Amino acid sequence: MSNGESVYGPYLPNVGSHRGLSETIPENLVPLITKGVNWTQWIGPLVALGFLGVVFFEVRNLDFAQFLAKIPSLPSFWLLFFAYYFSGPVSEWFIYRRLWNIPLSGLVALVRKFISNEILLGYLGEVYFYAWARRSADIHASPYGAIKDVTILSALIGNGFTLLILALLYPLFHTLDFGGVANTAYYSIGFVLLTSLVIMVLRNRLFSLAGSELRFISYIHAVRIIFTTAAIALMWHLLLPDVDFRWWLLLAAGRLLISRLPFLPNKDIMFAALAITIIGHDSEIAELIALITSLLLMTHLVMATILSVPEIIRKRSKESRL
Repeated sequence: MSNGESVYGPYLPNVGSHRGLSETIPENLVPLITKGVNWTQWIGPLVALGFLGVVFFEVRNLDFAQFLAKIPSLPSFWLLFFAYYFSGPVSEWFIYRRLWNIPLSGLVALVRKFISNEILLGYLGEVYFYAWARRSADIHASPYGAIKDVTILSALIGNGFTLLILALLYPLFHTLDFGGVANTAYYSIGFVLLTSLVIMVLRNRLFSLAGSELRFISYIHAVRIIFTTAAIALMWHLLLPDVDFRWWLLLAAGRLLISRLPFLPNKDIMFAALAITIIGHDSEIAELIALITSLLLMTHLVMATILSVPEIIRKRSKESRL
């Protein structure tokens, strides 16, 4: 193979010399689809259509009057809410800005990635973002290896915080009655621990970025997790200020723990039980949790609609010119 040729094909020149990548790319990182139909041009419109389908499905029975009546009016709440909502895409933009020097417009693709994972299928967003990266003329590195490393590190850092919070909150969780899901919770904790150990043992085979880039990515993920945990605690405190902020912070840590555990069929019930145990105010807590959940879902739907229409129009305009 010549120096100017990449194992990822001619559209990714000189991968080995790009800053942040190891000098050689393992053969098992070659994308599965390298020939035939250019599937990357279709993934964007398909994701857009999926967005619109979910929007129509979710709003068909929504009581807009009741929903609007419950919306908070505090400007500080909305400032925190949108900072919380966009923290994931913005943090990843900083990561890919360092790796690929992507423009600000890449933030739109990362928001689509985020919403795809939230309302369509888990990790579909990574597929969409990989397709976007392959189409981008400004990216001359390996999109597959970088996206893989960022995704794995996100899971690994999240697992680390999960185990840390579990150790801190174990005396509290040990006193809660979770019914028939207690054993499942233990299996989930074991799975988190096992996967983290496997990633650490196989890190030299799994990761393709340089050590300095991996440390930077880990730092950004850690900052994001700490920020979102504090932000949602502060949002709860703004809506129910009678409760000391420290209790909300404790509840936010418990929420992060429960959300990261796999195999749990009743995460909402477990979180509600934890919230009522820590905070009390049974009816107010239930309404607060439901309100934040509804606001996040509605924001997903609004953003999905905003991002879908231009993508579909762009695709139709391109087809009409052919």
